[in-house]
Amino acid sequence: MFRNACFICELLVAASMASHYAMAADSCQPVFDAMSKVLLTHSHIFSTEGAGTRAGAKPQSESIYFGGAIYVKLNDKWIRSKMTVQQMLEQEKENQEHGKATCRYLREEVVGGEAVAVYSVHSENEDVKSDGQLWISKKGLPLRQEFDIDMGDPSKIHQSVRYEYSNVQAPM
Repeated sequence: MFRNACFICELLVAASMASHYAMAADSCQPVFDAMSKVLLTHSHIFSTEGAGTRAGAKPQSESIYFGGAIYVKLNDKWIRSKMTVQQMLEQEKENQEHGKATCRYLREEVVGGEAVAVYSVHSENEDVKSDGQLWISKKGLPLRQEFDIDMGDPSKIHQSVRYEYSNVQAPM
């Protein structure tokens, strides 16, 4: 159940961030483009959630975007999500009318030998507020993100996400 919640949270953050083109198009455009591009790129995403999240921690959830499908690892078993990449993109488009986002370019860095731009991102919709940073490669793909997510209860969830793009295959 926790992994389902983590996956849903990951989808909400991605959808929430990518859904606000109209609200902050100039400052957030690279962020929105990256979060949409990852949906269309074969990618393996490793997420770790919790107050004690640290770099190198074992991922609590994994997702793979491959061939228009989304695969999620639950209880050490891969399943194909009922939601497709196309449906996720359509949901993002639909969400453009709700919420708001603000982004700010922070600096250049190197992650895994690759130059990246680091952005701070704050997004809100009716259900979720999040604040964090996103590292975007020069290819326009996210490589890493660190977010604090507030879903309305007294506690916040910290989410660390790592994106990989090489040697990605459908798990089934």
